[in-house]
Amino acid sequence: MGADRARALEIFAVVMREGSFSGAGRVLGLTPSAVARAIDRIEARLGVRLLLRSTRALTPTAEGQAYLQTARRILADLDDAEQQIADQGAPRGRLRISAALSHGRLCVVPLLGAFADAYPHILVDIALTDTIVDVAAGQADVAIRFGPLVDSLLTARKLGESRRVIVAAPDYLARRGTPTRPEDLHRHNCLNFNFRRVEPVWPFRVDGVDMALVVTGNIEANNGETLGQLAAAGVGIARVGAFSVVDDIAAGRLVPLFEAYNPGDVEHIHALFVGGSNTPARVRVFVDFLTERLRGDLRAAVSGEAIGPRPFSVAQLHAGGR
Repeated sequence: MGADRARALEIFAVVMREGSFSGAGRVLGLTPSAVARAIDRIEARLGVRLLLRSTRALTPTAEGQAYLQTARRILADLDDAEQQIADQGAPRGRLRISAALSHGRLCVVPLLGAFADAYPHILVDIALTDTIVDVAAGQADVAIRFGPLVDSLLTARKLGESRRVIVAAPDYLARRGTPTRPEDLHRHNCLNFNFRRVEPVWPFRVDGVDMALVVTGNIEANNGETLGQLAAAGVGIARVGAFSVVDDIAAGRLVPLFEAYNPGDVEHIHALFVGGSNTPARVRVFVDFLTERLRGDLRAAVSGEAIGPRPFSVAQLHAGGR
């Protein structure tokens, strides 16, 4: 009944717009007689005359004018409802993403091509920065964050965890010797992050007991990719997210150290966004996409199964660190 009435509204509106049964029939794919019968059925159901017919024109009655206004309003509402559903089915619009420099460049950016192919109506706008942006204030639609979360009204979706690894170049170890126990690091150049803290410490687990060792070095940086590059150049020893040095390890440019003393410390990685029923479809599909692509390799990144003599790639550890 509802579909028949919607079709009746459409037929009547088209008749009024075209001014004849034949014109409406061409638009609707019906014969003029079929259009006329449809109008007859509407009038019979309502019990009123909607049109005054002559050989020259179709003139709406007062009831016909009122029915036409109602028909146009209802049809417009139907168009709006269908457009909203269509937008959900084919997400569109600008998607603003904020990601950390190293993790974004090595792990997020390589996935954007596949995402763009899957959702061609979404305009991806990504900013790589270690500066914290305010998602709640509208500075980004999705922010990829590391570490513990502060209480907020934002929705957090876990993407993975970052495992840390200590690495050095073979030529550095040949020059300076290979440290075998954590305390040996006091005799080495340890490259550190320049984040604010009381003093730089590296965590270890020795004989089942967790400890923090103060280390020193002559270069600091704000991202693990830079520290990994310095270590690969033989400058010193670095402790970074495994994802940022996985290619260097596979190629033999870096060697993992102290795996037996690794405390298994990890940082959780989350996608933060404004949740709720009004979350844009473009945000939902992007977070789902990241969750599927990044969490698939979480087990190897956390356990360190890929660290060792076997070759491995960035894809095996791209759930990893800063």
